[in-house]
Amino acid sequence: MHYIATFHTHLGAMTFKNRLQAMGDTEAVMMPVPRALSSSCGTCVRFSLAFDQAAMYDEDLERVVREENGVYTTLYENDD
Repeated sequence: MHYIATFHTHLGAMTFKNRLQAMGDTEAVMMPVPRALSSSCGTCVRFSLAFDQAAMYDEDLERVVREENGVYTTLYENDD
């Protein structure tokens, strides 16, 4: 199981990926947003650490989904 986070800006995605790697997620990578999802900047971060809103919150974070067997389940959505 993996998670995908989308962002309002490319810089937000880069910052988030770096934070996840500092937290020990060696699988965190930036990639294009899958077609089934949409994003303002077109870049997302795919990661393996369980999503923790308090520890991973970023004002540039748009949405976080859990990806399991090709099915996306929304865990967090920034309404701002």
